[in-house]
Amino acid sequence: MLARASEDLEQEIRETEEEKKRTLAENVPALQTSGLSVQQLQELCMKLHRQIDAVDEERYDIDVKVKKNELEIGALTQKIYDLKGKFKRPNLRRVRISADAMLKALLGTTHKVSLDLRSNLKSVKKEDEKKKEEEVTDWRKNIEAMSGMEGRKKKFDTSNA
Repeated sequence: MLARASEDLEQEIRETEEEKKRTLAENVPALQTSGLSVQQLQELCMKLHRQIDAVDEERYDIDVKVKKNELEIGALTQKIYDLKGKFKRPNLRRVRISADAMLKALLGTTHKVSLDLRSNLKSVKKEDEKKKEEEVTDWRKNIEAMSGMEGRKKKFDTSNA
């Protein structure tokens, strides 16, 4: 079976090469430039240029038709998926939106909503730095007072009282 398939493939390749040679022989005749004057060579170049332009136009038209057909095929396959009920889920994208815009989208345009988070916060008065400095005493005096047995006794006495 594999041998038969390989023979068919080789036959197809030979046929396409022969067809290519035939079309080239039909569309592109052999050039005879020997013995031509400058004027005749210029006319030949112009003729070849026109033929190249015509072939390019045909190629462009065929490309446009192919792209159009591919789009139609894509639309039809999408319709088939829709009819079968198997949907292709699109990739979700991250959308950056402000809180105001999100609330506006959720509640509609009739409600005017302003989300000012700072207005809901408690206002805290800053303490004066002078008061803090007065509360902090010299730590060396405190350590000297608590050092030795007297200091430990003071701690013990204050905790019991």
